[in-house]
Amino acid sequence: MNNREEILDAIKTIMVEMFEIDETGIIPEARLYEDLDFDSIDAVDMMVRLKEITGKAVKPEDFKSARTIGDVVEAVYKMLND
Repeated sequence: MNNREEILDAIKTIMVEMFEIDETGIIPEARLYEDLDFDSIDAVDMMVRLKEITGKAVKPEDFKSARTIGDVVEAVYKMLND
C-alpha cells in the first residue's frame, strides 16, 4: 500500500468482508458513524486488521479524530510514511 488509492481499496475490502458494508457507500466523504453505522468496537477490529495488513502498530490516538473514510485513509497513509 503505497498510495491513498491502494489504502482506500484495502479499507473497502476490510469493511465489506468484516462488517458487511455495501462497497458503494465506502467513499472518502462517508462518515463512519452516521453513514456507515460503524461503532467503537468496529473501529478496534479495523485497527487490528490494518496492523495485520501493514505490519505496523496502529496507535488508537491516530484514529481517534477520524470521522470519515478519508480521515482513515489519511491516518494510514501517514502511519505508513512516518
